[in-house]
Amino acid sequence: MSQTMMKKLHKLVISSYVGPFIATFFISLFILLMQFLWKYIDDLVGKGLEWYVIAELLFYASATFVPLALPLAVLLSSIMTMGKMGEHYELVAFKSAGISLRRIMWPMVMISLFLVLAAFFFSNNVLPVANLRSLSLLYDVRQQRPAFNITEGVYYHGIDNYVIRANEKDDGQTLRGIKIYDHSDRRGNTSLTTAEWGTMAITEDQQFLVLSLHNGINYKEGSTGSPLEPSRPFQRTNFGQQVIKFDLSIFDLKRTDQELFRGNFRMLNISQLVYFEDSLSNELDNRKETFLRTYKNRLSNYPGGDPDTYRHITPEQRRMADPDFIRQGRVNLPMVVSSAMDMIRTNRDHANYAHIEFRQRERTLARYQIEFHRKFTLSFACVVLFLIGAPLGAIIRKGGFGLPMVISILLFVVFHVISIMGEKFVREGVLEAHQGMWISSLLLLPVGILLTYKATTDSALLNTENYLQRLENILLYIRKPGRGKSS
Repeated sequence: MSQTMMKKLHKLVISSYVGPFIATFFISLFILLMQFLWKYIDDLVGKGLEWYVIAELLFYASATFVPLALPLAVLLSSIMTMGKMGEHYELVAFKSAGISLRRIMWPMVMISLFLVLAAFFFSNNVLPVANLRSLSLLYDVRQQRPAFNITEGVYYHGIDNYVIRANEKDDGQTLRGIKIYDHSDRRGNTSLTTAEWGTMAITEDQQFLVLSLHNGINYKEGSTGSPLEPSRPFQRTNFGQQVIKFDLSIFDLKRTDQELFRGNFRMLNISQLVYFEDSLSNELDNRKETFLRTYKNRLSNYPGGDPDTYRHITPEQRRMADPDFIRQGRVNLPMVVSSAMDMIRTNRDHANYAHIEFRQRERTLARYQIEFHRKFTLSFACVVLFLIGAPLGAIIRKGGFGLPMVISILLFVVFHVISIMGEKFVREGVLEAHQGMWISSLLLLPVGILLTYKATTDSALLNTENYLQRLENILLYIRKPGRGKSS
């Protein structure tokens, strides 16, 4: 075939592949983002957040979902592209013209290799920053107080040291039947202000709430009668109008310094992960050596041991632990047994606490190791799922979002479940990090290689009619009358 025809073929394959890939990638990203929004909807609603704060949170959160959306998009788009070409008999036309499936898939292979490099760059450079921004902002949003909102008949506790209640609320600014409890003196409900009605107004800088009360009474209990303060058991003051100002700066979104989150394993690139992993590993080894040395020193205080080994005991302790001395009844045997049992319990508790500490340190170290290997498994997953999706699309010969979507989701669920299981095994110490993080890709890679080989060699594996014919023959054999009867 001429060079011009090959260029047209490659252009056709690329245009058929890029469109579904972009569509499926953003659809997957949108679904994952909606799941995130549904999970944290209670932390976002009712806090008076500006639209740009929510938009910033969703933007950075969507970037953190790329490691999930990208492999799924590669799998789905490759199935859709090859399935559509098979459904429209384009693959048959290309093969009849002498073009092998390997040459047809070559542009898709190049795009997938480019995605591998892009995925690695994203995981190492962009994803740590996105995790840092999204998790720090999410932390600030979750710590944010709900927006100021007084509801009829409900005690409002949103302002520090004050509890406000209003029987009625008219036009959003006028309150009736007002009660305000002042707890600023930290002595309980010792100060109460009531008013028939009042109006609310917020200053122009949005920092203060001015509450104008009318026709009310101030109730205040006096001191407890200490010698330093005269005893005034109760005060009651009537007023025609009173103005109370509340500070609303507590409702502003306060941003935490992002440097406090930077040491988290999700916020590090490869070089930083290697540094932290090496530091944590050295700390764990040093802690184990310290524990072993300390434990031996604790055992060396046991009386009656070898004088060359147990150098920290006194001659009196050796004499009391001498079996002949004990048999002669010169020591209190129950006291010696009780002392030995106490030492055993102490050493056992010390060993248990050390075991818990070591296990926690190992889990922390495993998280950094998992994140290190995740930088590479994302890129490799794109290759594995492409090797499965492209030949599988030629098998099913269906395009669109119907059957390809179902098959892609099933395959991706299998891949994701195996990945989660491998990651959990690494955290629990069952598998090493290089085993658990690569197990899903290594299990599915032979499947992709087999499908690709069968597809490029025009094996009968792609002939679904052959399998249907075999199934029909089996059913006819089962239904055959007189089967199994002796002649």
